[in-house]
Amino acid sequence: MDKVYILDFGSQLTQLIARKVRELGAYSEIFSYQLPVSRLKKERPSALILSGGPQSVYDEGSPLPSPEIFSLGIPILGICYGLQLMAYLLGGKVSPSEKREYGFAALKIEDGSGLLAGIRDQSQVWMSHGDKVEALPPGFAATGVTSNCDTAVIENREQGFFGVQFHPEVIHTDQGLKVLSNFLFEQAGLKADWSMGSFVDRKVVEIRDQVGDGHVVCGLSGGVDSLVASMIISRAIGDKLHCIFVDNGLLRKNQYLSLMEKFKASFSLNVTGVDASERFLGKLQGVTSPERKRKIIGREFIRIFEQEAQRIGGADFLAQGTIYPDVIESSPVKGPSSSIKSHHNVGGLPKGLKFKLVEPLRELFKDEVRVLGLELGVDKKFIAQHPFPGPGLAVRIVGEVTQERLRIIREADDIILQEVGAAGLYDQLWQAFAVLLPVRSVGVMGDRRTYQRVVVVRLIQSVDGMTADWFPADTELLSRISNRIVNEVLGVNRVVYDITSKPPGTIEWE
Repeated sequence: MDKVYILDFGSQLTQLIARKVRELGAYSEIFSYQLPVSRLKKERPSALILSGGPQSVYDEGSPLPSPEIFSLGIPILGICYGLQLMAYLLGGKVSPSEKREYGFAALKIEDGSGLLAGIRDQSQVWMSHGDKVEALPPGFAATGVTSNCDTAVIENREQGFFGVQFHPEVIHTDQGLKVLSNFLFEQAGLKADWSMGSFVDRKVVEIRDQVGDGHVVCGLSGGVDSLVASMIISRAIGDKLHCIFVDNGLLRKNQYLSLMEKFKASFSLNVTGVDASERFLGKLQGVTSPERKRKIIGREFIRIFEQEAQRIGGADFLAQGTIYPDVIESSPVKGPSSSIKSHHNVGGLPKGLKFKLVEPLRELFKDEVRVLGLELGVDKKFIAQHPFPGPGLAVRIVGEVTQERLRIIREADDIILQEVGAAGLYDQLWQAFAVLLPVRSVGVMGDRRTYQRVVVVRLIQSVDGMTADWFPADTELLSRISNRIVNEVLGVNRVVYDITSKPPGTIEWE
């Protein structure tokens, strides 16, 4: 099987490159930019991709690979920082740009016979760079330009080296997949021989080898990720898997009881329910920092799982539905990435963890997890549900979590989901939810002055959760949601709509 190695230079989008490569049918793996050349010589991948990154190639201490990678005879594609790195190490010149490019740009095709074969002239691409290639290395030609970038695409077809200044991996680049496909299959000569079915077969073997005769405790959150993780682990080890569903007091309205019934009836999982709502809310009392909330919730989950493992006996492994957006936003993974926020099952794990972790989905994105779930027989309706954060409503209440604030957010959240469903929009949205702000506003209700809370409505469209756009909702829908929340949720007198995309914001407020 052909393999694509992706060298990570710190981009938040590195795993997205890997996902798009796999989506095209080629197997990909991510490695640090410091991967030894000796290993590349030994394993001989079919192609290399150099990721983007936040630094400048000419800065002291910037991440640089060994220049020997360009002497291995392997086709190489550089993306953003990767293009500049290629130019810099092969004898070109890179310098700060007077006109930086962030966002959309139109790509003018200068030569459409190589990497840009079949790409529409003036197609939209997504730029994010402040440097420019001032002089190309020997043997290279610029085959694509934008209004601010004379080297938007560079090629040395004789050596098999290609570079794009834009990001083909994001949905904002109209024909990004076609560019990647041209590199992989037309220029590098790979075969599209990887599939989700082959991923399942490989993971089942890996889990069996990792667990051996041991037992695994799996925390179910009620979402797609943890359920799909439990399904693939169950396929690997059968009744040695013990699922735990914790009511942490931070779930949606009526979510705990309905999910307990579904886990047992629809998925035939061995599930134990644990009511720990008072325990979690007690630990969160007085806490306002979002990072502290996430870490507290993560630690309490682990302690409950440890108690359940003692009750079961011999459960040395903890399974989690960790997916890559959790990892990349929590901490650097394989390269010098910047940390965005801790996720309860990544950054919230306590030191001295007694379990060995089993995380079969750790390098998959949400849409890949959904495909995997269908592969494993999970019904489409459950797979299509919106993501719900592991820390639950705690990260949708800005500030301290209290019973009163939970009541408000649950009622508002339920109204939003009802109205989105009635409008036939649920399946068009990535997420639809409410956020409760720690402020009050003056209002007039029943000819009397009120001083009550503010609820934010958040409707989001996305493919993978790494980038997202706010949904241009119909004003009639927003009006119905606002009227119902103000009239039906005691303590709220103002509703606002969040029109922030990701980036610059995150989908969740905390």
